Amino acid sequence: MDRRAAGAARAVLLDLDNTLVGTAHAGRAAIRKVNKLLKATLDLDDEAAGSVCDKFQEKLLLETPDPAAAIDDVRARHWEESIREVVACEKPALAAECYRLWKRSRLDLIGFTPEIRALLEELRGGYKLLLLTNGESQTQREKVAAARCEELFDAVVVGGEHAEQKPHPSIYTHCFSLLGVEAEDCVMVGDSLDTDIQGGFNAGVRATVWINNFGVSQTGSVKPDYTIPTVLDLPAILKGLD
Repeated sequence: MDRRAAGAARAVLLDLDNTLVGTAHAGRAAIRKVNKLLKATLDLDDEAAGSVCDKFQEKLLLETPDPAAAIDDVRARHWEESIREVVACEKPALAAECYRLWKRSRLDLIGFTPEIRALLEELRGGYKLLLLTNGESQTQREKVAAARCEELFDAVVVGGEHAEQKPHPSIYTHCFSLLGVEAEDCVMVGDSLDTDIQGGFNAGVRATVWINNFGVSQTGSVKPDYTIPTVLDLPAILKGLD
């Protein structure tokens, strides 16, 4: 089927992180606060404190799900290991404090701007909306709660609560079922070519919209149907599809 020849879109699936909320910005701000704490507590210079923070972020990127461990414990341990690798000493209490500060500071900045909220309220007048986010369940649910946004969506789906996450078709099939729509009725919107856009193609959605909010060059084989610098430009794309 030619996806562009399909009828008008009825539903929009939206990613959360760096699509609707500035998770990357919030993360950088949280790291800066922990950096200051490390320098003040351990008398570290900029390079050493930065190294601890870099190691934590590397561990965060390489993190794999562990059903037997609470995510808060796992991430406090990331800080503990990162501190030990730089200063060669055990500081579990400080690691726990670093984690609490990082988590609290990041969540404090996870919120929908008035413009994003207005956009979603406008879209709800013509489309079913579903929030589809990859990630560990507790972490992503805490972000949704911090953003106070659940009422803006017909459904919220967190990848970590399912057997497969984006870009696997099964989680999209689940989303379509929740909304009572078919794949060709839906538009997938997100900032990740590898998960959001590839997932949309895998599931056979009506169209994919890539939010290139960092102005990066498009590489690889994944080609979105549309590219915009901010999700605020989405209405024009949807109007063209209709």
